[in-house]
Amino acid sequence: MDAEFADLIPLFVEEARDRLERLASSVPKLEVDPASVVEAKRELHTLKGAGRMMRIGALAELCHAAEEVLHAARPGMIPLLTRVVDELTALVESVSRGEEPPVDAELVGLLHASVAETAPTPEPAPGPEIPKPEPKPEKIEAAPQPEPEPVAEAKPAPAPAPPEPAPAPAARSAVPSGGGDVRVDTAALDAVAERATQVRIMAVAGRQVIDRIYDLARLAEDGLHEPQPKQVLAVLATMLRRVAVELEGGQRRLIRSAEEQLEKMLSLQLQPMRGFLLSFARYARELARSLHREVEVELEGEETRLDRRIARELEEALLHLVRNAVDHGIESPEVREARGKPRAGHIRIKALADGPRVRLVIADDGGGIDIPGVLQHAVEVGLVDAATASGMGKKEALRLLFAPGFSTRQQISEISGRGVGLDVVATAVNRVGGEVTVETEARKGTTFTLEVPVARRGESVMLLRVGQLRIALPAAVVRRASRIDPAAVVERDGRTLVTLADRLVPFVPLARLYGQPPAESQLLLEGVVSGQPLALAVDTVEGEEEVLVRPITRRAPTDRLLEGVALLASGEPVGVLSPSMLSQREYLRALPQARPQVVVHRVRVLLVDDSLVTREMERRLLEDAGFEVVAAGDAEEALSLLGEESFDCVVTDIEMPRMDGFELAAHLRGMEHFAHLPIIVVSTRDRPEDRLRGLKVGADAYLTKQSLDAGELVDLVRRLSGRGR
Repeated sequence: MDAEFADLIPLFVEEARDRLERLASSVPKLEVDPASVVEAKRELHTLKGAGRMMRIGALAELCHAAEEVLHAARPGMIPLLTRVVDELTALVESVSRGEEPPVDAELVGLLHASVAETAPTPEPAPGPEIPKPEPKPEKIEAAPQPEPEPVAEAKPAPAPAPPEPAPAPAARSAVPSGGGDVRVDTAALDAVAERATQVRIMAVAGRQVIDRIYDLARLAEDGLHEPQPKQVLAVLATMLRRVAVELEGGQRRLIRSAEEQLEKMLSLQLQPMRGFLLSFARYARELARSLHREVEVELEGEETRLDRRIARELEEALLHLVRNAVDHGIESPEVREARGKPRAGHIRIKALADGPRVRLVIADDGGGIDIPGVLQHAVEVGLVDAATASGMGKKEALRLLFAPGFSTRQQISEISGRGVGLDVVATAVNRVGGEVTVETEARKGTTFTLEVPVARRGESVMLLRVGQLRIALPAAVVRRASRIDPAAVVERDGRTLVTLADRLVPFVPLARLYGQPPAESQLLLEGVVSGQPLALAVDTVEGEEEVLVRPITRRAPTDRLLEGVALLASGEPVGVLSPSMLSQREYLRALPQARPQVVVHRVRVLLVDDSLVTREMERRLLEDAGFEVVAAGDAEEALSLLGEESFDCVVTDIEMPRMDGFELAAHLRGMEHFAHLPIIVVSTRDRPEDRLRGLKVGADAYLTKQSLDAGELVDLVRRLSGRGR
């Protein structure tokens, strides 16, 4: 390349990529669509002219030879021109790296030979010869003159195109990555900037509401010293309702604006998949040629739009599936002929929009997956035992392909076999919130289907409680929840199962896996992950929340059960379970038993007060300190709860209807079972005689609400319950 054109190279590469994408879309339709023939001629002619202007001889020569084939309209020219598109793409990528691309003499020779085979014997034209216009020197070509084209078509305006990924630094046949230039609508950017300003204004306005809440808190503190605290409470209740209504309205506006902002941002992230699909098709053809095989690649859904971040994360997974389809799916031409198939194998790469999700399909018409071979190898590597393998159906056997460490290859090479690394495929798909399934039929082929969200946004997770552990699970995988009857749980062949109605369901006991004491009554969550059933037992489900999941570094064997970590709206970090790992029962069975953890018993406090406001305030103080609090509205309810449950401490008021706090304390001290149960009185009565009476009837401590110190109450509960620091 000439150095004087170095500053034009980026412009040339960008335009050439656009034209090659349109050319790649036109070539498969040449024999059925006349418009595609016209478009292909135009793109080749324009590329040739640009190549000559830039003095890229290899590209101009190849375009010219391809033009001759196209003008000759030779039957069966589509495979040859498809190879031309692949080679032109490789030449352009070489130019983008500043390299001087060589001429592919073999391909140019094939093109010339193809034209020679179909060239008609020249006959003298009847009638007078029409004089030809005098050619310009720089336009003289040794080859036959192409069809004249209007000047307006020499430089058609480039159509909008998806970002063409930058080539990988390895071999030329490597699929380009998804980090190319992205064209963005400036009007959409302006709208995003405006909405971002609106969101910030509303967020700042929330500060005013926060200041008012602090004012109300100070008013409440001052009201404790008022002679008529009920009046203060009435005023506070009215003011708090007004603040709540104002805060609720502001939150609705903020959420609505944030949703609009998010939707606009996501629309900017969506890009047509044409560039990715064309790259995978080109890679499949080049890989097949290197393996001396023949393939035809069919593309569908090139205009389907997908979040470019998701496409980028799935790139290696899709590349691996394409590689497997060519390497171990498509048979050699000789084997295919012996089986009555066409010499050229067929690979279909499809992208289909389905509402909020996109379905990606990679299918081949090759030999299919050897199910008995998969089961045999799974037994050899210890994923399952022989008895389990013999009882496995086709779907279960295919799921073994996605198990960590499963490999049918005895030697590592640049080209992996089917099954190698499919755990990485499943992990990548699940990481973006999708599922992967596989279907196969002997001697007819294999189909991998990936269903993923059309755009990446917050992921809805279920917050689970397992002993003292709080953990999250993607909500999309859960289909039903059922209570587990402990009597229906059995252990069989290293698996834990439960009988539900007429079903025997194997499940993952998370509490045992993490060394936590299980609750007396557990919940069974059931779902489906990539076609594989999933079931796990938890203590409770605390609710759902939208979060952003971040990947984590793998360090220990049990880390494989977590696919990421998320920050809740409160700022608390929680681990997010990997559904794909939890569905691999054989993998879980091989895990080392989790070492039992030291479980700190949570102090259970029975809080007794007839005032709802006071009871709620004290409950929050105690729960914030890590205590488990059960509240009772009066002494009789407290006695009923003490008969049903065990508690480490009782915190009670004095003034209550029917039985007051003094009588409750005396009653408990008269019962042998509660003779040593710690009792703390918290009352508005601050006279010395009341304090003395409380201690005489059996209270261990007496605090007044007027001077209540949260730290003092918490320390008393810890010390008296024997759980002090």
